[in-house]
Amino acid sequence: MSLFKARDWWSTVLGEKEEFDQGCLCVADVDNSCTGEDKIIVGSYTGYLRIFSPHPVKVGDGAQAEDLLLEIHLREPILQVEVGKFVSGTELLHLAVLHSRKLCVYSVSGTLGNVEHGNQYQVKLMYEHNLQRIACNMTYGSFGGVKGRDLICIQSMDGMLMLFEQESYAFGRFLPGFLLPGPLTYSSRTDSFITVSSCRNVESYKYQVLAFATDADQKEDSEQQKVGSGKRLVVDWTLNIGEQALDVCVVSFGQSSSSVFVLGERNFFCLKDNGQIRFMKKLDCNPSCFLPYCSASDGAINTLIGNHNNMLHVYQDVTLKWATQLPHVPVAVKVGSLQGLKGVIVTLSDNGHLQCSYLGTDPSLFQAPKVDSREINYEELDVEMKELQKTIRDVNKSPGPLTLSEKEDFLSVFATVSSTLDSVSQATSNEVGAEVVPSVTVKVMIQSRVPLQKTKLSVYIEPPLASTCDHFIFDSLEPDILKTFSLSVFLKGNYLPSELEGTAVASYSMSTDLNPDGIPRVVQCKFRLPLKLICLPSPPFKIAIHKLTIDTNKPPISLSSLFPGFAEQLDDDQGNVIGFRFITGSRVTLLASKTSQRYRIQSEQFEDLWLITKELTLRLQEHFEKQGIKDFTCSFSGCIPLQEYFDLIDQHFELRLNGEKVEELLSERAIQFRAIERRLLTRFKDKNPAPLQHLDTLLDGTYKQVIALADTAEENHRSLLQSFARLKSATHLVIMLIGLWQKLNADQVAILEAAFLPLQQDSQELGWEETVDAAVAHLLKTCLSKSSKEQALNLTSQLNIPKDTNRLKKHISLLCDRLAKGGRLCLSTETAAQQTNVMPGGCAPIPELDPEERAIEQDPSTLFPNPSYPAAQSLEPESSPPATVLE
Repeated sequence: MSLFKARDWWSTVLGEKEEFDQGCLCVADVDNSCTGEDKIIVGSYTGYLRIFSPHPVKVGDGAQAEDLLLEIHLREPILQVEVGKFVSGTELLHLAVLHSRKLCVYSVSGTLGNVEHGNQYQVKLMYEHNLQRIACNMTYGSFGGVKGRDLICIQSMDGMLMLFEQESYAFGRFLPGFLLPGPLTYSSRTDSFITVSSCRNVESYKYQVLAFATDADQKEDSEQQKVGSGKRLVVDWTLNIGEQALDVCVVSFGQSSSSVFVLGERNFFCLKDNGQIRFMKKLDCNPSCFLPYCSASDGAINTLIGNHNNMLHVYQDVTLKWATQLPHVPVAVKVGSLQGLKGVIVTLSDNGHLQCSYLGTDPSLFQAPKVDSREINYEELDVEMKELQKTIRDVNKSPGPLTLSEKEDFLSVFATVSSTLDSVSQATSNEVGAEVVPSVTVKVMIQSRVPLQKTKLSVYIEPPLASTCDHFIFDSLEPDILKTFSLSVFLKGNYLPSELEGTAVASYSMSTDLNPDGIPRVVQCKFRLPLKLICLPSPPFKIAIHKLTIDTNKPPISLSSLFPGFAEQLDDDQGNVIGFRFITGSRVTLLASKTSQRYRIQSEQFEDLWLITKELTLRLQEHFEKQGIKDFTCSFSGCIPLQEYFDLIDQHFELRLNGEKVEELLSERAIQFRAIERRLLTRFKDKNPAPLQHLDTLLDGTYKQVIALADTAEENHRSLLQSFARLKSATHLVIMLIGLWQKLNADQVAILEAAFLPLQQDSQELGWEETVDAAVAHLLKTCLSKSSKEQALNLTSQLNIPKDTNRLKKHISLLCDRLAKGGRLCLSTETAAQQTNVMPGGCAPIPELDPEERAIEQDPSTLFPNPSYPAAQSLEPESSPPATVLE
């Protein structure tokens, strides 16, 4: 138990699924009892009015039946309840209830009971006002200095102040420049209304100015006040606090002085009668409600502030005097006198948790036991340590908590992708440059063999692809019941994803005889999105900067049969060429040779080749598998396009450096801005302020620089995301070409992917360049090393952003060089040691001083220059149009 937890004196929960706000709580002697004890009046948005008089038998008791004096359903939402002298001819207290279209004033009275049921309470409607406008809040007071009665002012949702002199309607005035209603209160000392406008200005309007201003029955009349007869409604004073206000309250010290308290989103302010700031306090947490009141010491003001961390803070001016923990987030707080106990704190949460508490602490009854001063037996500790280490080794060697026969998943997940695009696109945003962004429906099915609780299903796709819903939570799953959920996938950003694959992942945990520890388990399935989700048919183009040629060991297949959805507009004689246009704007052309077993992919941008190349190899593999041909293979005999790949690396790295520079400049300007603010505040606080000496101009200029740098940082971040997606596409393409070039198996390709694609997201703290450089250097020093001397080297340096990309490009070039000379990728150290003696395929070991490697260390472009693609040139002469003929 917390030492500073609020002491629960009495508490209860109101109704079921009712909602409350700051105006729904009032503490006053509403029944005008002879003892003068306060009652708790609570109204809810569902229309229930309740009056409580707590009588706990002992501290901490809940509500008893006799504590509820009255409960009545008014059948209209209750916005605010107040107690005051609202009936003419008497100074007794009455209850005012504000509804959205009505103001009702009730008399609350009790009748002594003659039986054991106790006293009886009832409410009697004294009068009501039907409002012509929707009400927001109200305030009351002795407007104009009247004696012995309270008048009511209601603020409407469209900015009209409606004033009622008890049973009669007085007048209405529209606030100038109104947009949204704010908190409203009345200051009796200055006879003015204080509110906070949507422009974040605290505004004060004199009652006399409101009374003598031109009558405004319509909002348009307030605009005519400028040229019409009568006085214009003008503000007495205004102060900009720079944030929205949650509540406003006025605390008076007799007739000598008063203070205006404003609770903002991050600060609370204390103002003088004329609008000058007396003091302000920056809050550490988001506040939810507050209540200022006069302190016992002269001249000091105490303020209760509740926040969203379930805390209630007590401030004396700006000094935090007490902090206490509440069991809920308070939306309203009051202080009253209940059962002779003064200063009871009454709090109300938005879901109806009503609590009366007081501040205090409980003494700590815990005493630390005395420590035994016996000597340590190191021999017993060594024996115990050995037993623990043996247990750890046995656990690591065991297959797990489940035996091999028990490792079958209790949950099955399936995903199917619709063969057609959605007739009506479900894209929620159109950041793509295309007029129409298509979407496709994915159905995810989940089925359990046993009852499961709290199962989570998540769908992951490669950005900038997005889905309409990606998280599903099942409170319970019945066995053998198939549940199906549909979602739509679409392109959200104006660039291409690096993969057209998605994953559906289901996580669950269960405690059974097979799994007694309740270990979480994960089941996943992959699905493949259609190419037409991001691509459209397009006429082939002849001129292309980047080209790739894929060789196969089987006769060429007609492209119209491989890509039926993109060959509808082609003639029969153009079956060996097809064009694609991504909805982001770039184009790709695919050609099939009529005589040789080759396919060419050409594009204007290097990274755009990846998706079409992958789709081609996958569809060729599926086509021959359907025919029963299992020995189909693809190969690549051209030069690895490292220079184009290095250009994308440089572009990505340059954006990272720009991001660092912008962040440094933004930090410097922020420090400068705060320093100027401190100097200005110091001068404003002086009784005899010195000249500003253009500090305000410097502050304005620095502020504009901060905003401009922040916009630049956001734009650079967006460009970095796009560059990283293009770099991932190019990396996938290079890995695929290396695998086809050296005929690597699936395990070796997986090692390359783990080394070149270690990050799903790029950041300034851990970037792609330094991570890949460390991974590639590790491969060069282990399985691709030239000698055992290199294997003994360890990478112990920290991963920091490099100065340039020269080292990374040298390592990538060296990796390709050693693969070309017979090196093979593996993770086993024993296999790597054997490769240093005999390379696979009978290749001799790489000599210690290789002249080609020296050339690479000096310039990586000497070994892998800009590829000329000799295999592609052998397909046709340079002068022939590549998009029409591929012989």
